[in-house]
Amino acid sequence: MKITFLGAAGVVTGSKYLIEVQDKKILVDCGLFQGLKELRLLNWQMPTFDPSSIHAVFLTHGHLDHTGYLPRLVKLGFKGKIFATALTLKVTEIILKDSARIQEEESERANREGYSKHKPALPLYDLKDVETTKLRFHPVQEGEWLNIENVFKVMFKYNGHILGSTFIQMEAAGKTIVFSGDLGREKDLLLYPPKKPDQANVLLIESTYGGQIHPDEESIFPELQKIINETIGRAGSVFIPSFAVERTQLLMLMLWRLLKAEKIPKVPMIMDSPMGANILDLFHQSQELHKLKPEEYKEMCHHFRIVSSHDETMKLRMNRNPKIVIAGSGMLTGGRMLNYLEVRASNENDTLLFVGYQAEGTRGRKLLEGEKKIKMYGRMIPFRMQIKKIEGLSAHGDQNDLLNWLSDLKVKPKNIFIIHGEKEQAESFKQKLREVKHWESEIPQLNQSIDI
Repeated sequence: MKITFLGAAGVVTGSKYLIEVQDKKILVDCGLFQGLKELRLLNWQMPTFDPSSIHAVFLTHGHLDHTGYLPRLVKLGFKGKIFATALTLKVTEIILKDSARIQEEESERANREGYSKHKPALPLYDLKDVETTKLRFHPVQEGEWLNIENVFKVMFKYNGHILGSTFIQMEAAGKTIVFSGDLGREKDLLLYPPKKPDQANVLLIESTYGGQIHPDEESIFPELQKIINETIGRAGSVFIPSFAVERTQLLMLMLWRLLKAEKIPKVPMIMDSPMGANILDLFHQSQELHKLKPEEYKEMCHHFRIVSSHDETMKLRMNRNPKIVIAGSGMLTGGRMLNYLEVRASNENDTLLFVGYQAEGTRGRKLLEGEKKIKMYGRMIPFRMQIKKIEGLSAHGDQNDLLNWLSDLKVKPKNIFIIHGEKEQAESFKQKLREVKHWESEIPQLNQSIDI
């Protein structure tokens, strides 16, 4: 068996792992690189493998950094099947369509306003490419074995990160290899605890928060309440860039509970994300997979203005009355939040509230690090909003959650690879594994190949 780390190795985004056994090749996850320009440019490079030689792709979950390269892969010649849970494939379709739509809109605007150095500016893929990609989707049942070419046996197991998300257990070449995917939390307001692997010869484990301990989500309510009340008190609005899958719905739940308890003022609460609205529908359709009760869902949605049209966004952004706006994207890499910031970034009474991970090189990370201008649509805009960040709302498990997820493994895996983490987080988790479990591990580099 040979593993090549084509993404999320030494960085967080671009999850993509090539597994070769005999003459068969498969990919686990197929994500986009995000953040730093040098990483984003990798999305445009020709892959180091022949896409037509890949027999199948297995997806742990639907997030863009795990699925966003799929239309490009198909465009370049991939003709195999894409396997995941039915819910993951639904999430993937929603996310890919949103990504394609944003790319089409941004390239169209860049061409119209002439601020791109590319003539013409083109999307990496478009909505037609997504429709073609959908034809390769094949849903699998969580917890059941899938046999591929009599070489790979694969099982998807619930891991509590977002709707439909799983870790993947694979048997090939006489070995058991486990891919953690993005791991959820033991205690989460919306989702149930992850299932755990009980055996693994080879383990690939994420480390997004491998060096951190999250506060309990319930303890975050007072902090959120304080930020909202202070902002509304100075006649400002709160703008929350949020990931559309799970995070947006969690924020809606928390804001509704604060409003219901009369701990925040009654101002318009807006969820401006077509993708977030589609995910809300999935929450309604999959009651058995989360903790949100039907009556809670109905009442929560009743208190939010759910925006779908771009014209509505453009009108709302000009309204100066205090409000709370949740919109994508979570790291300010695109999406509706940029429309609001284009006209509100210089308002020092407003608050920009970060509630999730900000990858290196993204607008969100740059603002958190103190930049006073934000580049959008080809121009620099002064940034004077108040910036706040709430820790602990992540859908990723922290260091304790990661260690706990390994607790059913009675025998140390022969090979442990720490992936999906920036250097500091990955190194911290590597050291913790050594201290607590006396396990040695390796942090692979981008494009590194390892024979197992």
